[in-house]
Amino acid sequence: MSIYEDTQEDEVVQLNSKIFKRILSLLKPHWKWVIGFLFAVFIVSILDAIFTYLSMEIIDLGIDAGDRDALIKTVTKYASFILLQAAGVFFFIYLVGILSERIRYDLRKKMFSHLQQLSLSYFSQTPVGRIMSSLTSDSERLAELTTWGLMDSTWAAINILTASYFMFLINWKLAIVVLISIMVMILLAFKFRTRILYHYRRSRRANSLITSAINENITGVRVVKALSREETNLKGFKVLTTKMYDSSFRAAFLSAIFLPVVQSISAISLGVILWQGGLQVQIGSMTIGGIQAFISYITFILWPIQDLARVYAEMQNAIASAERIFSLLDTEPVIKNCSKTLDIETIAGDITFEHVNFQYEDDDPVIKDLSFTVKQGQTVALVGPTGGGKSTIVNLLCRFYEPSSGTILIAGEDYRNLKLQDIQSRIGVVLQTPHLFSGSIRDNIRYGKLSASDEEIEDAAKLAGAHDFITKFEKAYDQNVGEGGNLLSVGQKQLISIARAILSNPEIFVLDEATSSVDTLTEALIQRGMDQLIQDRTSFVIAHRLSTIKRADMIMVIDDGQITERGSHEELMRKQGHYYRLYTQQFRQELESQLDPFKELDQAEVIK
Repeated sequence: MSIYEDTQEDEVVQLNSKIFKRILSLLKPHWKWVIGFLFAVFIVSILDAIFTYLSMEIIDLGIDAGDRDALIKTVTKYASFILLQAAGVFFFIYLVGILSERIRYDLRKKMFSHLQQLSLSYFSQTPVGRIMSSLTSDSERLAELTTWGLMDSTWAAINILTASYFMFLINWKLAIVVLISIMVMILLAFKFRTRILYHYRRSRRANSLITSAINENITGVRVVKALSREETNLKGFKVLTTKMYDSSFRAAFLSAIFLPVVQSISAISLGVILWQGGLQVQIGSMTIGGIQAFISYITFILWPIQDLARVYAEMQNAIASAERIFSLLDTEPVIKNCSKTLDIETIAGDITFEHVNFQYEDDDPVIKDLSFTVKQGQTVALVGPTGGGKSTIVNLLCRFYEPSSGTILIAGEDYRNLKLQDIQSRIGVVLQTPHLFSGSIRDNIRYGKLSASDEEIEDAAKLAGAHDFITKFEKAYDQNVGEGGNLLSVGQKQLISIARAILSNPEIFVLDEATSSVDTLTEALIQRGMDQLIQDRTSFVIAHRLSTIKRADMIMVIDDGQITERGSHEELMRKQGHYYRLYTQQFRQELESQLDPFKELDQAEVIK
């Protein structure tokens, strides 16, 4: 499946109270800040309405009536309220800014923490772009909704209520006309909400695919350039950006229509008020200041309604983000500790697979009725064709996955009764594709044991055969490896990852093609160190280079999820079965490569 294809079906748009409650629950830990900024917004909104009413008194009681004292008194009151409002504006902007950062921090921390608990299957099935989008843009948008969106909504609602109160105080008949207009606007908002949310959801989905495409093209840039895939990838990327553009355009178009509709209804209401108000002024039932205040209150309501329309449009986008965030947080780990786990100090002991079956997807078995026992301290080699199930066996052993049926025993205990941390912290894993974190070589090796001293780090590097090439760097162990270790060769990264595993001092050791990316000389150095390391440790070794596993206590040939042969190197060679054919064929290829200088050159390039 291409990363440029959207496999998700369109969702049915459904807004309910549950999603809003969960959004508002983000504010609960910070309720004191919420109360503070809501109070400040309330004060500012009330004062806005009072200013308009005072303007009416200045015209009617001061200017029209010619009462100098009343004019000075009202103006003084107006000025004092301005100072109070300025303080209120400062506090609500300050408090909402703090609240926004706190919610953003809480969301990202909670999501990142939850991601650490999820099983490996989640990351295998979920695009990186979708996860990154949730951690960054989705959390950003949701934090904006719960703070600035809440502030704008509160300010607008209070403005509408206070303006309505004063309009009824001035002229209740004209106030009813305005309220009818408000009801029409609210009904229109409900009509627009479904379509806007639908298109925003499609836009967010396309954004995730775009993020995934960018991530994979950057991380795989060497392959892209080597295979001249630039034009093909660009075409696929254009499809994604077109989808996002179309969805975003439609959402923006609907939002753009909504605002002019609101303004048109407001303008009609204002025209009716001016006509009726002018008639009432002529007959003396309404003052000049009263009609001026009434028109001001209509404008006073108009802007909050327009602001609510903007917030509502943004809210549709934020709800789509909220659904994605809550979907991540609601995802339960497939593999988790049972209710009553056993406390253990070691997992050293025999390892037994009893009639183990496993499939990544339904009706597609990868491991079939697998049974074997590995004695404590033994080294077991898994060989066989690619896709036969070798890596799946060690993934099950490390409890990255669990059997669909059957049992895996460690030291006589069903490993599902043990804590995940107790198992995985005592298993050292060196993968076929090494991964280094940004930082120095020292930091990457220390990742295996955070409390390790510099001396312990160097000892681990020496045992792995990495010390010599590390000391040739200008900064030695403080040399920066680059993002993902891209400043080092594949072979150098593998040696460092082996040193990291050695430093963790595991009770069980898993080597998944650990020496596949190094040359023959380096492989011999690693093998010498590994012989010392795996002594008295149970070890599982997956290798295509069969020369590295001749001294294994037991070799199992895995094909189609089953053991087709098992025994020592000598025993399997005498049988002249599958293992014998693999070994002799590989030996012949190695002999040919020694006679071919070009093949020797290619091999040396791996560690260069």
